[in-house]
Amino acid sequence: MPIAEKMIKMVDGMSMIRKMFEEGARLKAEHGPENVFDFSLGNPDVPPPPEFKKVLKEMANSDALSHGYMPNPGHPQVRQAVADYLSREHDVKLTPDLILMTVGAAGALNAAAGALVNPGEEILVPSPYFVGYDHYAFMAGAVLKTVPTDDSFELDPAAIEAALTAKTRVMLINSPNNPTGAVYSAAALAELGEVLERASQKFGRRIYLVSDEPYRKIIYDGTVPSVFQAYPHTIVISSYSKELSLAGERIGYLAVHPEAEDAGLVTAAAVVVNTMISVNAPSMLQLAVARLQGVTVDVSIYQRRRDMLCQGLAEAGYEFTIPQGAFYLFPKSPLADDIKFMNILKEELILAVPGAGFGAPGYFRLSYAVPDATIAGSMKGFKRALEKV
Repeated sequence: MPIAEKMIKMVDGMSMIRKMFEEGARLKAEHGPENVFDFSLGNPDVPPPPEFKKVLKEMANSDALSHGYMPNPGHPQVRQAVADYLSREHDVKLTPDLILMTVGAAGALNAAAGALVNPGEEILVPSPYFVGYDHYAFMAGAVLKTVPTDDSFELDPAAIEAALTAKTRVMLINSPNNPTGAVYSAAALAELGEVLERASQKFGRRIYLVSDEPYRKIIYDGTVPSVFQAYPHTIVISSYSKELSLAGERIGYLAVHPEAEDAGLVTAAAVVVNTMISVNAPSMLQLAVARLQGVTVDVSIYQRRRDMLCQGLAEAGYEFTIPQGAFYLFPKSPLADDIKFMNILKEELILAVPGAGFGAPGYFRLSYAVPDATIAGSMKGFKRALEKV
């Protein structure tokens, strides 16, 4: 076999995802797209804010627009704009030298993992967790280790403390969470900070907290607490994929807390990793988002869809925790075998993702980044699927 042995499992995993999409395409071709209710993909479909097109037009018509290389961390004026905005948002004085512009949040996660983790060391993540974390750990040669959350998907600091070991290098969290929509509370984050400080002292090495926050602006109930206020040895990672609906444009960033241990060295290492993988983030998108700090899509559209989906599934008899953010619902599967129940849903032309893929068997994920008609049209099928069980 010509490919590296370590890639066999990764290829198999991606093949399963591809087959899911191919099956969706087959069903849509057979039954008509309007009769297939696809909740499988977290692809933001709310239009970008009008300010985005305005900025692009102005940039395209400007003779000053450059398409050349810039410093590897990103355009200085872009990093300054991001640092200024995050300083206000998190009440921490960030400087541009602690900002790295990346190819989406994925690029930032790869850069952070590569900068912080030696091969064989551990990244600890609460479950349920985003399936891509397996890939980022793989790229760094790290071991991805999971720790359960509580029944409402809140962090369990006691369980986290028990799971930390001398090999733990990074605690990776995602809030608002994919796949649950949970937002970790300020109290839980503060307790997590205390846990990580105790463990760092116990094991004689600094454990970094990495907070993956691409859904930070997709929030319905309250606000997303700042992790920078909970623990100084923290990296915040985000992208503009969701808040500006620019998923395909691949633009994001990494920001290191100014009081983090070896903050400058950690940032420099992340820049080197980023340079090895992608050289730099897309120039035009950097310049565009610098002028769009704090601008977001119309979140009320996602909130309306959340409420539609929750109301319909509750009336049908499903159990779930109402999501506080992101655009995912994570109901309990009425069968312990969630994959089997996904096949029952597919008989009703409903496509969903089993919870086993997110480290949480017995649940399933629904993305409501879909038209209202998809939600409304699926309800009879959800009810019939539950009746079959």
